[in-house]
Amino acid sequence: MQVLYAFQQSDVKDIRLQEKNLIASIDKVFEMYISLLALINDVVQYAEIDAIDRANKHLPSEDDLNANVKILDNLFIKLLLNNSEYLQSVKKYKTSWDFDPELARSLFTSLKATEEYKAYLQNPEQDLHSDKDLIKFIFKKIILKSTLAQQAFEEKHLNWQVDQDVLQAMIAKTLKNFSDASSEQKLAQVSANWNEDREFVLDLYHKTIANDKAYQEMIVGKTQNWDADRIALMDILLMKMALAEMIYFTSIPVKVTINEYLEVAKEFSTPKSNSFINGILDKILDDLKADGKIRKYGRGLM
Repeated sequence: MQVLYAFQQSDVKDIRLQEKNLIASIDKVFEMYISLLALINDVVQYAEIDAIDRANKHLPSEDDLNANVKILDNLFIKLLLNNSEYLQSVKKYKTSWDFDPELARSLFTSLKATEEYKAYLQNPEQDLHSDKDLIKFIFKKIILKSTLAQQAFEEKHLNWQVDQDVLQAMIAKTLKNFSDASSEQKLAQVSANWNEDREFVLDLYHKTIANDKAYQEMIVGKTQNWDADRIALMDILLMKMALAEMIYFTSIPVKVTINEYLEVAKEFSTPKSNSFINGILDKILDDLKADGKIRKYGRGLM
């Protein structure tokens, strides 16, 4: 949707350039996922810096001289730092939070003040399950609750507000995957089947552009009583995408298509867009069915 919007707004209609941007934007999600894992590691590793700073105080206390750095032996972090895919991705994306050196210190300071972290340090036992629980706590209750972190995420990843639910799910999947120190630890992926999803993404992109004029005529035919200037460009774009999906993607039920685009409209368009889009698509759908242009195949779609 964002790439098609950029294409519509651009003076030079370069289909290949926007296609390249489309694939790159998906890869950016995985890059941010690696950055989040790296930030979690930075927070953990800051325990060593904190211990050194405490020991170097002018008048260090006994606790300062013997700071508990149990977190440095966190089993999840050790598995992560031995994961070849993670290490290769860090190298590929040149992942670093050095542009914001205050961030790790701030996050570790917040962590150190919590009862959960104090209980973790006091627990003489150490196992992968409890270590993952601490990492989950760091991510959900320290990092995601930090205003400083949110600002850094928005600076590093322009689509953070849009992609953060996916990224949170990927972190949760990673914690689940790292379940046994003796087996292979797999990172989460943006897509379970990228080859298939890549084909869908590009096909939807091209079909929407190729049929832009025809879909515009369909929409105009059902909005004759509407002031064209008052119809949001995003609404028109979403309807065009929905029409492409309804006509050309034979395995996707029509109801699924409409419901998905109504959800997108709630997030990205105007308060009234939901009912407007639903009404126009229903009218166009009746015509498409009458003309035999809606063909769905597969179980439950015949």
